[in-house]
Amino acid sequence: MKYIILTIFLSCVAFTGIAQNSIEEVLTHIAANNKEIKANEQLVRSRKLEATVGNTLSDPTVNYEHLWGRPASLGTNRELVVSQEFDFPTVYANRHKLAQSKSALYDRQEQEDRQNILLEAKLVCIDIIGLNKLLEYQETRLQHTRRLSEIYKQRVNSGDANILESNKIDMAMLGIVSEVRKTRSQLDIRKKELQRLNGGLPITLNQKEYTPVVLPADFVQWKTEALAADASLATLQKESDITRKEIKLNRSEWFPKFELGYKREAGGELFNGIVVGVSIPLYENRNKIKLAKAQSLYTEMQLDNARLSNETALQTLYEEAVSTEKSKQEYETFLRSQNTIELLEKALENGHISISEFFADADLVYRTMEDYIQLENEYQKLAAQLYKYRL
Repeated sequence: MKYIILTIFLSCVAFTGIAQNSIEEVLTHIAANNKEIKANEQLVRSRKLEATVGNTLSDPTVNYEHLWGRPASLGTNRELVVSQEFDFPTVYANRHKLAQSKSALYDRQEQEDRQNILLEAKLVCIDIIGLNKLLEYQETRLQHTRRLSEIYKQRVNSGDANILESNKIDMAMLGIVSEVRKTRSQLDIRKKELQRLNGGLPITLNQKEYTPVVLPADFVQWKTEALAADASLATLQKESDITRKEIKLNRSEWFPKFELGYKREAGGELFNGIVVGVSIPLYENRNKIKLAKAQSLYTEMQLDNARLSNETALQTLYEEAVSTEKSKQEYETFLRSQNTIELLEKALENGHISISEFFADADLVYRTMEDYIQLENEYQKLAAQLYKYRL
């Protein structure tokens, strides 16, 4: 019995392990195979191409006129005009800068989506490890209960115990079987989720123990690093940058457009020369600058609000992680110093407690161990969210 308890304890509180297929390796596969990540890559390519559309010269125009005189003695008149319209050079420069900012924005959005997908995958991996640890503990507990059931059946046959005691053990065993079945079902669901995130391709996580995680000692310094690398804030920052460049572009579009061309006129006599035109933007750009300024102000407010929200969320996550880590350490200290199951078994064998008392007290011990496994899982999830910006 002591060997069983020691095995359970070591399997539940160990912190290091060697795995053929670790969480990091699984995330590498998912980054390469995930359907949404691949779709986002194609979307970013198309958006970058779209951002460059419109920053070229407009198509040249060719006009030809053939006029017949009346009376016929006037002859005919023919006119050919070839012209090219172009914007003021500043407009092209501002459009180019705007396209570059949009390209950077699409990269940030792709990075943000990628981080969210990989975080989801990492949380699933953490659940798989936690459920494997819980399942191993429950199966060991089930084996112990089955052996106890066999012992009491033999005692019933020899007259050393009554059938009611044996039935109580069997009832407890049914509850454990149900818990094992439930854990296996949850584990199967998580494995299917991991396969979905891997683009539907089979993938196995062989890592048995959590990777040790140390919380940042200096929260202020870590928060500064986390906010600076936050993909969602970087996305909003680029959106703000785009709105400022749109203001500059709209201002430059108030410069006139020019048209330059060649004209040839032939009738009774031949004329040819250049054509110069100017388009004065009196109506087309009206209210564009006001609209761009309003959008810029809105984006700045969004950025400030998001920065404050993210900072608060990081503070909450960090405090919750610190609290969870402290509780986890308290559980570890308690579990290392206890051999309650062994004492209860001796008391049962010596007749100091009944089978009902044994299972009532043993259940508290088992629930404590399961609570610890759940606490360890929660701590790993909180740490994964804290270090999301590193994915």
